[in-house]
Amino acid sequence: MDFFTKIDIPATDWQIDYNSHIAFFGSCFADNISAQFASRKFNVLTNPFGTVYNPLSIAMQIKAIANKKVFGGPEIFQDMRPDRTGSNALWHCWDAHGSLSAATREDCVAKLNEASTRTLEFLQKTDVTFITLGTSFVYFLKDIGAAVSNCHQQNPNLFIRKMISVDHVVAALKSIVQDLQKIKYDMRIVFTVSPLRHLSDGAHANTLSKATLQLAIDKVIQEIAPRNDVGAERGGNVHISIAEANQSCALRNDVGIPTPTISYFPSYEIVMDELRDYRFYDSDMVHLSKTAEEYIFERMTEAYCDGKTRDNIKQVEKFLKMAKHRIQDEHSPATVEFRQRMLEEATKLETQIAGLELNV
Repeated sequence: MDFFTKIDIPATDWQIDYNSHIAFFGSCFADNISAQFASRKFNVLTNPFGTVYNPLSIAMQIKAIANKKVFGGPEIFQDMRPDRTGSNALWHCWDAHGSLSAATREDCVAKLNEASTRTLEFLQKTDVTFITLGTSFVYFLKDIGAAVSNCHQQNPNLFIRKMISVDHVVAALKSIVQDLQKIKYDMRIVFTVSPLRHLSDGAHANTLSKATLQLAIDKVIQEIAPRNDVGAERGGNVHISIAEANQSCALRNDVGIPTPTISYFPSYEIVMDELRDYRFYDSDMVHLSKTAEEYIFERMTEAYCDGKTRDNIKQVEKFLKMAKHRIQDEHSPATVEFRQRMLEEATKLETQIAGLELNV
């Protein structure tokens, strides 16, 4: 007898293993799930410009990386709050998290350009990128109409906040696909919707926001084209229009370019149907518990990892658990013996599992 609805996840014709390079862009759910992979020693890159929730901002970040944008334009600004002005006011970027802010404009720009270069190098080797969408609500700067990834606690009067349309989300997602495959043509792309609810918008508005993302992803998967090489180098703030995205993703099967693998992973549905009990939430009743995150990771490995890789993950988990053993006496013979045993076991695992680096 079944006591809950288990979400069916279609099998893929590709797999993730320890040789894979895996990238994550998007909401804090992307941070949490990527941490599950990283903690098991997969090769992971996560949100190089910080956590980002809306599809327009994700698209702008990836376009900047793909086009090798040199930061330093109007996206860089000094903190405008009255109590932060003067020589000590930080410099921020509308397209990035505060972790890339700096005391000087030059240092802020250097951080952004370094993150972009490092990310491009990783994406050129990436096998699969997971794009996690959190919300359809977007903050726009009133004066220029550009979407921002982070408001940096600036004056609310600088922004207009609105929920964008399905077509606008579709345009952003097509731009993401185009630019990722401009970087690496055979990269797999998996879209997912964060199950974390934005209840500050109200329950109904959160439902509409998530539904907008769901409809857009489905439309892109149905319509998206094979890889193309359309797209000029552009700098500054990028405005992605619906017409531009549709044109740049025109079908090109007649020239024999391979169709990209674009799919959907049902994170949202797993939480809503399989983990619908509040015991799977954190104390704020919005974020997920560690148990829920580990369960979603398990479902992902069922979908994207073969039996051999899942067995390898268990071996790595067992080793890492042993390696966390508390050391009572750093210089005792038992400690020396334990560390030597761990080193030997790490070497053995790295020999057995191609691509694994334990860094012991």
